[in-house]
This record gives sequence, structure tokens and C-alpha cells, in this order.
Amino acid sequence: MSDPLPPTLRVHRAITELPQGAWDALLDDAARPFLEWAFLAALEESDSVGPHSGWHPNHLTLWRGSRLVAAAPAYLKDDSQGEFVADGTWATVAERLGVRYYPKLVLAVPFTPITGRRLLVAPGEDRVAREAELARAALEYARAEGLSSVHVLFSTQAEAATLVSVGYAPRLGVQYQWRNAGYASFEDFLSRFHTKRRNQLRRELRAPAAQGLTLRTLRGDALAEVDPLDVYRLYLSTVNKYPWGRRYLTPDFFVRMLSTFRHACELVEARREGQLVAGAFNLMGPRVLYGRYWGCFEEHPFLHFNVCLYHPVADAIARGLERVEPGAGGEHKLTRGFEPTLTHSAHLLFHPGVDRAVRSFLEHERAAMLAGLPRWRAETGFKRGPFEPPTH
Repeated sequence: MSDPLPPTLRVHRAITELPQGAWDALLDDAARPFLEWAFLAALEESDSVGPHSGWHPNHLTLWRGSRLVAAAPAYLKDDSQGEFVADGTWATVAERLGVRYYPKLVLAVPFTPITGRRLLVAPGEDRVAREAELARAALEYARAEGLSSVHVLFSTQAEAATLVSVGYAPRLGVQYQWRNAGYASFEDFLSRFHTKRRNQLRRELRAPAAQGLTLRTLRGDALAEVDPLDVYRLYLSTVNKYPWGRRYLTPDFFVRMLSTFRHACELVEARREGQLVAGAFNLMGPRVLYGRYWGCFEEHPFLHFNVCLYHPVADAIARGLERVEPGAGGEHKLTRGFEPTLTHSAHLLFHPGVDRAVRSFLEHERAAMLAGLPRWRAETGFKRGPFEPPTH
């Protein structure tokens, strides 16, 4: 029997150039919901992703005849905004060496610091082999286009290993995530903390009631009562607070989310006498809840913690979810039971001098990340030892 034909690379300037069924057939739980065709299409068709935002879709696919065997969400980038993996120093090094750093090729989900698949492979295919072919194809395409580099952001750990095997340099980051240790109730979770920290958390949990606020989560058909413009206003209320904030997402993005992507959405609301005061727009995978866009129209002590951390965690325990990932940053999460978790990216820069400098930096950065993990874990406020479910 002859060997199968090698896959051929195609590049797509919009996700809508690809049949939704063919793309979604590549997805597993590690790719949902952020790599679903409908999510990527909502970003592009709402004009949230495009030339004005510096994210130019250049999705990569591998085909064997008429069969799609592998794919990656890919974008040409004019800058490093919206990536959550800082490489501004690398651009400065390149500039000093007289090397143009932008545009570059990024395999990622725009504005989304969430770990998940970045190299999609069809069922029945040799995953590692197709991942390696796709990683090499990205390099070949980037070189042919005169780009400076290829960056794969927030990949799975297994994908990162494949990328390293074909020459990419690995990078570690850290996020604070809540993990379900087999809690039967929110009280089980609170029981893991030292007494002083547990009492502080209880005080914070009582704050919404004292402020006259009621929290609830809407999902599924209940989202039909949500005005997408309210969600957009919540998003703006946070973006506009910071001088570096950028309004990437348009009102139409939230319209599309609440109409074509409702199966993966939820909204945590804080209301007083029917009036929306604060909220968090989250997305759901098969076993993981992802915090995305928080906002408030009134500032209240501990409101952010309750809407974005405590209420979702209590809900995750009740539903038997594995994790809550609230996104990048926020060391305040550590003392509230969110544990440090490594994230993975991989990078290859074509200029030898810049690539050597970046690899040297990444070696030191990785060592610092690994050395810091025990200290960060100790700051969760948990008692020593693993959680042991109480006898109820």
C-alpha cells in the first residue's frame, strides 16, 4: 500500500471561507468553546477582529485531497496588543539590530488568554504528526511572506512539546485558576482555608446582601431576557478605566454571542431592585468555566470578588465542573483559593541574533517561574496537605 499523499497548506483570510462543519469536526473538549467556528466568526463578522484592530485573519489548514486534516487559527499582527504574552522587549531588541519585528504570525485566539488547542487535528489522524506538519507549515508560510516570526500562544502542554521538537522555543507563564478537589459544597471549599482567612472570606461573601444586591447566573434560554447592549456597557465600564484599554469588541459581537453562541455563554448579574449594577460575561467549555468580561456601574467593596470568583466557584461546585479559569493577572486570586497554574507558549524568530537573545531570556524566565511556584502555592491560604472530603 502506498503512503498517503502529504497534506497541502491553504491560507484563509476569513473563517467563513471554511465550511463550519469541516472546521468544527476537528474540535475536541480542549478546543471548545474558543475555537468553535461560530466564536471565531462572531469576532470577525462583528468587526471586532480585522485590520483596524491589528488582527488580520490568516487561518492555516492542511488538506489531503478534499479532506481537512488539520488547522490552526492564525493572524498577521501589526503590534502585540490583545495577546497577553508580552514581547515588546523582543521588538525593541529587533529594532536595535535593524530588524523589522512586525508583522508577525500568531496562532492564538484574539484577546483570549485561555489555554486550549491551537493545532487542530481531524479524528483518526496521527495527532503528533499532523501537529508537527502544521507547525512547520506555519514557519514556511511566515518565511515566504517575509514575516519576522511565528508565535503560538496559550497552547496545551502536549502541543508545546511538539512545537519544541520542531524548533520553537518554549515559554512559561502563570495564571491563577480554581480547581475542584472533589468538593461536595462551597462549605467544603471554605474548610480548606486557615481560620483567619476563612473568616475574611465569609465577611466578603456577606457584602452583597449588606449592599442590597442580589446575584444570579443566567444561561441557556434565560439569556433571551438579556440586552446585549447591557453586556457591552459592562465591558466598556472596565475597558474605559485604564489608559491602555482598547475597545476591541463591538456591540454586534455581544449580539452574536447571545444569539448564535448562547449554548456556551452565561451572565452573572448583580442587581438592586431590578437595576443592573455589575456583571460578568463568561463562557463555558464542557468541564471548565472561563471568566471573560467583568464590569460595574457602581463601585462596592468585594463586589468584583463575589461576581467573578465566589459566585462562579459555588456554581461550579454545584455543577461538578473541574475548573474555573478567570483569565490573566490578579494576584488577589491567590489568597482566595485560586492556585498558580503554568501556561505554555512557543516562539520562533527568523533572525538568528534576535532568536538567540529571546531564547536566552526565556531560559531565565522559565527558571524564575518554576522557582516561584512553591511560594505562590503557599499564598493560597489553604491548610497544609491535600483536601479530604468530610463525612457528611
